[in-house]
Amino acid sequence: MSNILEQARVAADRKNWPELVECLQQLTVKADKPQEQHILELTVNLAIQALEWGDFQDRWEIAKVFPNLGNCAIAPLIAVLEDEDADTESRWFAARILGKFDGPEVMQALVTLVKNSDEELSQIAAEILGNFGPTAIESLANLLLQEESRQFATAALAQIRRTETIPPLLSVVGDSKVAVRVAAIEALSSFHDSRIPPVLVSALKDPATAVRKEAVRALGVRAYLDAELDLVNLLKPLLWDIRLEVCQSAAIALGRLKTDAAAAALFELLRSPTTPIQLQIETVRALSWMETATALAYLHQTLIAESYNTNSLVCQEIVTVLGRVEKPELKALAAGILSDLLASNHPAVQSAGIKQSLALGLGKLGDMRALDVLIKLLADPDNSVRLHSLSALKQLDGGEARQKLESLVKQDNLEPGLKEGIAIALQEW
Repeated sequence: MSNILEQARVAADRKNWPELVECLQQLTVKADKPQEQHILELTVNLAIQALEWGDFQDRWEIAKVFPNLGNCAIAPLIAVLEDEDADTESRWFAARILGKFDGPEVMQALVTLVKNSDEELSQIAAEILGNFGPTAIESLANLLLQEESRQFATAALAQIRRTETIPPLLSVVGDSKVAVRVAAIEALSSFHDSRIPPVLVSALKDPATAVRKEAVRALGVRAYLDAELDLVNLLKPLLWDIRLEVCQSAAIALGRLKTDAAAAALFELLRSPTTPIQLQIETVRALSWMETATALAYLHQTLIAESYNTNSLVCQEIVTVLGRVEKPELKALAAGILSDLLASNHPAVQSAGIKQSLALGLGKLGDMRALDVLIKLLADPDNSVRLHSLSALKQLDGGEARQKLESLVKQDNLEPGLKEGIAIALQEW
């Protein structure tokens, strides 16, 4: 043991920090009984040197050694933390290491660091305080009273997720800083408490985009409040927000409510000629997540509408989501919509991409009523469409589909293109 310690001292004298770290790692691993105080103090001193002067990798490795050195490492680490002349990285590592220890002096040092003008140091201190949990709540609540530390203290409180944090978080939901309001609302949204819904409703009208978006998200996962707060009418105006990201969040939130009223609000947005394509696609997805017959009916209306133009990308998305329906009672409805579209002369069906998606969706839905329309796709001039159709036929009922193809290929009056497509399909089978 003394040999390793001597090697560590020599390495420190030579400023060979990687070797010093390696020696200290060996020293702490091999220690099978409590070290004498003077040896422990020397080891801590050497470790502090590696922390102060080593490179990032040295500091990363020495950080793993400190917890093995016990509470005698706390005071030297706090000294590094409070040394304003030390480089930021060594102080950052000192804060992380102190997070492994417990004690009032550690918490006080971190609370002080939260007030530091260096944002990186303040943030890491707040995060570590948050990890301390309930014991840090009072200290963090006091930091909310000071404007310079409020943002990081709020972020730290947000990590604790205990009901004791609700009062201090409620005290800052109207703060002048957007980041503080967002962090407070995001944290409060994880609690079921009667004081919180009114705050979320009020935040829907916040001038900051990030706050409105967070409030929308929080209300979207509270479907149980729909009857009490009429969430559809609260969220519906946000579908037309000046910021696209808020509109998208509102569409997702309404989709989670899974009510006919919410579906109607989404359909209104979807059919509006002023709705951006990106938002239309998000609205299609929100309707599909509802997994209700009403939502599917709205998607069908959008797909076949002639009174307004449905963008090809939106059509593609509708076909895709209908092909992914999982509810057994809705699969037949979705398959019927896709089969009817494929059999129609709708302009969207002229696209090879949409025909591929139709075939893919019908195969996943597994409805035998799609057999005839999928066979017709075998005559398509696009090779990829034919391959998708063949794959779908195999998914429906391989035996029955193949028998049908073998029967059709023998018919003399079959259209040449279809006959050739069926023959190729049988070869590929």
